Amino acid sequence: QVQVVESGGGLVRPGGSLKLSCAVSGTTDTVFGVEWHRQSTGTQRERVARITRRGNATLTDSVKGRFTISRDNAKNTVYLEMNNLKPEDTAVYYCNAHVGWYDYWGQGTQVTVSS
Repeated sequence: QVQVVESGGGLVRPGGSLKLSCAVSGTTDTVFGVEWHRQSTGTQRERVARITRRGNATLTDSVKGRFTISRDNAKNTVYLEMNNLKPEDTAVYYCNAHVGWYDYWGQGTQVTVSS
């Protein structure tokens, strides 16, 4: 069965950096678009970044210039590099992958930005 697993979260000080990974396994179907979403306590989940299979990337305005999304199709892995992190970036970060005809979510990875 398809598995989507996020990793790389943690505790970081303001201004610091983290690199999240989203690994898709258990399938021979094509992994198309992949998105990173985040949800902090008491807020709705929001999409942060999206990347197509060809590598076309879009980012929400609040992270432009600080976050970069990339992918390695050979490894079925998508990355979210986060720089100059701010306390408002604190959230659980989720990966959503469109695999074949379906969308799959990972379990999330916690990112906490605090001094």
